[in-house]
Amino acid sequence: MEWATELGSGEDVLHGHLPWLVQGLEWVSAGIDLCAIALLLIGALRFILGVAKAEVSGEEVLRLRGTNRERIELGRYILAGLELLIVSDIIHTALSLALADLLYLGFLVLIRSVISIFLERELGELRREMAEPVSESPHNRDDEESAV
Repeated sequence: MEWATELGSGEDVLHGHLPWLVQGLEWVSAGIDLCAIALLLIGALRFILGVAKAEVSGEEVLRLRGTNRERIELGRYILAGLELLIVSDIIHTALSLALADLLYLGFLVLIRSVISIFLERELGELRREMAEPVSESPHNRDDEESAV
């Protein structure tokens, strides 16, 4: 597999004649990585605060709906972060011109795309649940049935 890491790693026009551009794009890519990380951290912090708020709301239905709402929001942040990380990986791969990096990018995009698909599916399910009318808690119905 050593041939894969060496293929395409030689001097080319981009690296040989425009090193300032390569370095600038590396900085741009690093900036995109940092933005993705910041976005994920903001999403995580908002999720934690939102779930804590939902937990102290008291009523079970409101608590569950609040938690589901926060899960949807966190999912949006995760999807946006993954998309930014893919952009950064594409820039890195375009700059390296190595076959191994291209294969690595392919696997990363595949894994992140599969994660995105399943996360979108779960978010869709949560949205459908959130759109359903609020019903009474199953615990309240059990209490009413036992009283009859």
